[in-house]
Amino acid sequence: MYIAIAIIVMCISTYLLRAIPVAFIHKKIENRFIKSFLFYVPYAVLAALTFPSVFYFNDNIYIAVITTSVAIVLSLFNQKLYSVAIISVIVAFALQFVF
Repeated sequence: MYIAIAIIVMCISTYLLRAIPVAFIHKKIENRFIKSFLFYVPYAVLAALTFPSVFYFNDNIYIAVITTSVAIVLSLFNQKLYSVAIISVIVAFALQFVF
């Protein structure tokens, strides 16, 4: 019973957080700060959801740190997302044999 109540409360709160801005904001957003903030929200949420799991995908923290470092360096050199992902997976797979 408590689980059902918790699920209903979470559904209502999630719905309200999405419905209130749509219901009350009718004009176009002109503020540059708010527009840039809203532009980067999906990237920040994606990073917040995926970054912790990078360090828990296996038992060896060294592999995770090295692979994350490789991905950060590749992204700093403006590599495409798919090439960063593929190279990072290859590095992680290769490091599995080293450690």
